[in-house]
Amino acid sequence: MDKSSLLKKAGQEIGISFSEVQIHQFLDYYECLVEKNKVMNLTAITEYEEVVLKHFIDSLSIVKAIDMKKCKKVIDIGTGAGFPGIPLKIAFPELELVLLDSLNKRVLFLKETIDKLGLTGITAVHARAEDAARKETYRESFDLCVSRAVANLSSLSEYCIPFVAKGGLFVSYKASDVEEEVKEAKHALYLLGGKMKEKIEFVLPSSDIGRSFIIIEKVKTTPLKYPRKAGLPSKEPLK
Repeated sequence: MDKSSLLKKAGQEIGISFSEVQIHQFLDYYECLVEKNKVMNLTAITEYEEVVLKHFIDSLSIVKAIDMKKCKKVIDIGTGAGFPGIPLKIAFPELELVLLDSLNKRVLFLKETIDKLGLTGITAVHARAEDAARKETYRESFDLCVSRAVANLSSLSEYCIPFVAKGGLFVSYKASDVEEEVKEAKHALYLLGGKMKEKIEFVLPSSDIGRSFIIIEKVKTTPLKYPRKAGLPSKEPLK
């Protein structure tokens, strides 16, 4: 199966149809990723089929959890090489999207990639989440905050929930076994103005890879003392 057909088939398995333009954007994104990966560490996954499944389709699987057509402003925290943000922008071009990462080299890669793919209404920002969340431009400004970053849910919630407008959602991409983590984060969510809405488990298409979405609703304004200063949310997660 050629690269385009494989991508189309993978999209159909999660209920998304790609246009020719979108197919080309994904292929170009793949090329940018593997090329830059030769000189900096962006991903351990470089085989095309694996990138499609474990990066592109995994990023887009959020459609199993929420209606992306109802989202307008989205922020991706700790985006790394652009996941899930860039696949979401390609698949849902009407989104206004911010990619946030604390490493400038990655942000430069993201900016180059955005230009190469001809994407508009998307910006890559170099900042720590703890600092960006204090800026009026970003604080409580987004319908949806997403993150595939590797951190426990308590820490991740402190990084992400301050960006979400009241009534909006924070969706954390996780592996399948998250019961304990969700239980431990319950009080942190309360302190931050969030509330556990639901957990959706699924298996990536044509694989045995179990994934979960933790969906948190923003029910009240986040107190101004959160997030705490840089480094603290990871070192001392809210209990």
